[in-house]
Amino acid sequence: MPYYVFRLGMFKVLEKQGEWASFKEAKAHTNALRKTLDPKTGDKYKMVFAGDEIAAQETLTAERELDQRLSGDDW
Repeated sequence: MPYYVFRLGMFKVLEKQGEWASFKEAKAHTNALRKTLDPKTGDKYKMVFAGDEIAAQETLTAERELDQRLSGDDW
């Protein structure tokens, strides 16, 4: 399975930056892209390991459920 790198813009708009077979190459490319980001834009670069591009996009845009153990007044 390949590693996919996406630019995550406003409103969770994804823009594919590439795909790599090895973690090392994908991580290096992701880190290089992150160095070029303007913090004012709010964009992010994300790397994901998935079977195909659609699965990678679904993983990045899926809403995560709040863990009830980590919420509340205890914190």
